[in-house]
Amino acid sequence: MPGIDKLPIEEALEDSPQTRSLLGVFEEDAAAISSYSHQLFQAMQRIYDAQNELSAATHLTSKLLKEYEKQRFPLGGDDEVMSSTLLQFAKVIDELSSCHAVLSTQLADAMMFPITQFKERDLKEILTLKEVFQIASDDHDVAINRYSRLSKKRENEKVKHEVMEDVYTSRKKQHQTMMHYFSALNTLQYKKKIALLEPLLGYMQAQISFFKLGSENLTQQWEDFLTTIATSVQNVRREMDSEVDGMQQTIQDLEEASDLVYMPDPDPSKIPINRNLTRKAGYLNTRNKTGLVSSSWDRQYFFTQGGNLMSQSRGDVAGGLVMDIDNCSVMAVDCEDRRFCFQITAFDGKKVVILQADSRKDCEEWIATINNISRRIYLSENAEEIAARVNQSALEAVTPSPSFQQRHESLRPSMQNRPKSARTSSQSSAGSESPALSTLSLDSLVAPDTPIQFDIISPVSEEYTGQAKSASQGRRTNPFGESGESEEGQDSILHQLFIVRFLGSMEVKATENADVIYETMRQILAARAIHNIFRMTESHLLVTCECLKLIDPQTQVTRLRFPLSSVVLCASHQENKRLFGFVLQTAGGRVDGRPVTVCYIFESNNDGEKICDSVGLAKQIALHSEMDRRATEKQKELDKAKEKQQEELTKQKQIEKDLEEQSRLIAASSRPNPPAGDGQFLVLSNSQSEDSDAGEEGRKKGESEA
Repeated sequence: MPGIDKLPIEEALEDSPQTRSLLGVFEEDAAAISSYSHQLFQAMQRIYDAQNELSAATHLTSKLLKEYEKQRFPLGGDDEVMSSTLLQFAKVIDELSSCHAVLSTQLADAMMFPITQFKERDLKEILTLKEVFQIASDDHDVAINRYSRLSKKRENEKVKHEVMEDVYTSRKKQHQTMMHYFSALNTLQYKKKIALLEPLLGYMQAQISFFKLGSENLTQQWEDFLTTIATSVQNVRREMDSEVDGMQQTIQDLEEASDLVYMPDPDPSKIPINRNLTRKAGYLNTRNKTGLVSSSWDRQYFFTQGGNLMSQSRGDVAGGLVMDIDNCSVMAVDCEDRRFCFQITAFDGKKVVILQADSRKDCEEWIATINNISRRIYLSENAEEIAARVNQSALEAVTPSPSFQQRHESLRPSMQNRPKSARTSSQSSAGSESPALSTLSLDSLVAPDTPIQFDIISPVSEEYTGQAKSASQGRRTNPFGESGESEEGQDSILHQLFIVRFLGSMEVKATENADVIYETMRQILAARAIHNIFRMTESHLLVTCECLKLIDPQTQVTRLRFPLSSVVLCASHQENKRLFGFVLQTAGGRVDGRPVTVCYIFESNNDGEKICDSVGLAKQIALHSEMDRRATEKQKELDKAKEKQQEELTKQKQIEKDLEEQSRLIAASSRPNPPAGDGQFLVLSNSQSEDSDAGEEGRKKGESEA
């Protein structure tokens, strides 16, 4: 027989998600056993009913054969040969009927009794223990929740004592119920084999006994086989008895040893605090902000894995990353509504997590463990010995909260010592490189020790910041981050939306070809794999003729905005078409006389080439729009120049006409007056001459205007 799977009774008190997951597997197995046993019971019940029916039918046949001679047939009623023959058949059938009756009795005892007992007693016991365990687990959760909500300010000793007694009672009840439930499930693994084999063994032995009554010609092979099965059943039964005794002894020992652990806040003098841990796991309450000032607390199972803090809820298959605790800071904090709280601050100071332990001992052990991991003691061979030497003079494991600049300054020398090894490892993990990379140095594409940004942070330049400030002065800002200009870009010809996930970004040097994007993809994917970073921020990428936008899919707030003129290069991965990236030239700041260029890498549900084609189409449309705009402006300038030239010509003609008129008037005034008919001269007064000149001038002006 192969080995029997067992539930670890020793881990019943910890009640970790892994233990719950394993318990779920055993419960599924118990349900499958129950379903299969019910079907097998129905089949065997049909065999037993059929055998009883066969025995009754055989006995009825023998009785009818015996009554043949008493029948009055109109023809052939005096056939004595037939009567004697039927009487002989009746004797044989009587013997067969007695054999069938014996067989029915044997089937009831050897086949139906074991499977009925397994179905009615063992499986119902599992269901009862499951219900009791569920009730005890729910009571324990309620007691823990009530204990966690104990107020520190308005603390009543009587209430506190009642709550702690409730936690003690519920935890003890849950532990005892879980251990007995585990023991019953472990025992079921043996009983199911007995329940399947013993009825079959009884059925075959009953059939053999039935056939032995009529014939002794049963082969030795069947006897050997059945003997082997009987021996196996006896061995399983002996092994089950031994395992049951061992589990009962383990339960007794654990109940005696775990009595102090049932208390939620044990006495440190009885259970000392271990400050030399480099790994720890247990349930903690984590605070989540639900509003600007309100917050809620959720209870989850936390554990450390290398330099990462992981969390796992009940029912989850695996844990999720909470934060990277390498070089982090941790300290005990004073929360208004909770006790035993501590705060973890990430390396860059951007992420802060507040957790609550069940006791002061648990809180201090968590702080000490995270401190040891933050110092990277877990990377040593004898981690606990080194942690003991480091913490031998520490009374409280509380790390001060240094600023990001100080921590960056402290790590800069260590980072300068890593470039060659880091470059070597990154090259070895690259797999295959493009032909262009064989002639270009990697340092010409990406500078060594370039930091990688895994979170979305807007590349704000001084020019963009000034524009944002000047624009914000003229309109009201939205406190939730929305710009209030929802109509921006609605007149654009192109509007395409893609679902993308941000992988990372880093500063690059070259922008001539797509190799810089491929190298950036390789380094970011390698860094994510090394540091176990699996979380990605999902956004909606909106491609328009003016810009590229990363929009929050839930709040519709613009996370990042890239002017289309700043995008200098866009390409997708050569093998994994879902990966794509683009290079952005920022307007603010210059390094070594060149503009700062940043490469952004994304993963999309669509083909990356389609997104790159969309970006290229947007740039083409923007280019044509710019050319049309410039041509329109140039045409307007030409039209204005023509109008101005026409006005100059009109003015010049008017001046020439005025000069001609003045010269004519001067010539007319210098001529002598002609004589009259009687030899006298006609003298015109000055007013008459001026009126005539004015009339003629008006006439000429009207003709020129016409």
